[in-house]
Amino acid sequence: MVLLILIGSLSLYWLRTRPVPVLWATVGSTLVYMLMGYAYGPVIFAFVIAVFTTIRLGYRVSGWSALAALYIGHIGGRFVFGLTEFGLYQTLLVGTCFVVLGFLAELFRAHRDRVNAAARTRKEEELRRAGEERLRIAQELHDVVAHHISLINVQAATALHLVDRQPEQAAPALSAIKDASKDALVELRSIVGILRQSDESAPRQPVAGLDHLDHLITRTSRAGLEVHRIVHGEPRPLPTGLDRAAFRIIQESLTNVVRHAKATSATVRIQYGEQALVLQIDDNGQSLSAPPTEGNGIGGMRERATALGGSLTANRTPSGGLRITATLPL
Repeated sequence: MVLLILIGSLSLYWLRTRPVPVLWATVGSTLVYMLMGYAYGPVIFAFVIAVFTTIRLGYRVSGWSALAALYIGHIGGRFVFGLTEFGLYQTLLVGTCFVVLGFLAELFRAHRDRVNAAARTRKEEELRRAGEERLRIAQELHDVVAHHISLINVQAATALHLVDRQPEQAAPALSAIKDASKDALVELRSIVGILRQSDESAPRQPVAGLDHLDHLITRTSRAGLEVHRIVHGEPRPLPTGLDRAAFRIIQESLTNVVRHAKATSATVRIQYGEQALVLQIDDNGQSLSAPPTEGNGIGGMRERATALGGSLTANRTPSGGLRITATLPL
């Protein structure tokens, strides 16, 4: 008797690592214990723990099979070996206890599965948001670096051209390079600060919006591109995400003009509608028969617009320049 109790109890030590073998070990020891006519007692606890844990861990077939095996072996064995037979009431009572044990284990298993599924969902959502945030910051870095480096490149070329022939006129170009590099450092420091998150008071996202448009136009004009701004409707405060996206689309459009179009002027039209903010950026670049080639710049602008539920198109104007049109719903 003591040996059977020890077999069932000590086998529970391996229940977490080998649940199915341990389960059947407790079934065997418990069944032999009962058929030998020993008094019912703690020996059944090892079997209950093994069945409950096995089903809760997901081994449902093994758990229910063990319940059925012990029940049938116990009832049938008493009949085969001529032991005291159970009455109908006792037979049904034992069967009911086994079924209740199985269903309790199933309830705990279902709860465990729900908790694990919720944890996986939260983890996947966190990974998705982290990925979206990385893409957003990458786009911010692209826009900031591309814009300022383009302006610095144009001004550096101008300064090199003038430094020998007209050195007195090279100073404005060098001053523009200084300002552009300073602005680039400020914006990059803001973005890097978001990644570090070392200061709780630091802004969690870049704050550049349409209120910085005058500075952007002045900075771009100093690179030799004459920029005109036309506003339709009554300007009003915009949601932060939309305001930032509108500014970045205009910035990237002007950057593309400076880098790729042989243009002397560009026009920025901003229309404040009741349902949407419409941006249109035109330049007077050279006429090209082919449609504009979409690179990272136009693709990134389109991603910004679609993320807000809007749209962005890039087409040729009748004069041959490039027209960027973005519709951002309010």
